Amino acid sequence: MIYIGNFLYLSNLQENSETERRHGDFSLIVRADDRERAVEQFKARITGFKQASDLFGGMCKIFMTRLIEFGDISKTNAILLNYTSTAGDPVMPFIGCSAPSEQSDDCRIYEWKESEPEINGHQGRLFMEFQTRRKNNELHQMSDND
Repeated sequence: MIYIGNFLYLSNLQENSETERRHGDFSLIVRADDRERAVEQFKARITGFKQASDLFGGMCKIFMTRLIEFGDISKTNAILLNYTSTAGDPVMPFIGCSAPSEQSDDCRIYEWKESEPEINGHQGRLFMEFQTRRKNNELHQMSDND
């Protein structure tokens, strides 16, 4: 089986400085025989990150918010995971890491500048855009070819 664990974390790094406070979310994926083994592997991986990197620096609390189990994954349809909708303008920068390991954290700083994302100081690249036309409210998908 394939298991995906979704987690929230909260660190106390603000004790040094309020700007150092960190909280966020992350996911782990593992192939395991059962839920208990998946949870053990998640705990071991988080412990490894805590010991070998700064991802969970300072005093840190980690909360499992969801455990998703897949027997198989579709080869024809992508699966939507971890969709979030947050009210208000995004104002604070955040750090995001893709597939970090003890050898490479691959972390980036994400910020919003004039309603456009910046990643490590570079403008984000638009992947897709949907707009509503005024006439009959139909959706029009914008792409690189439009």
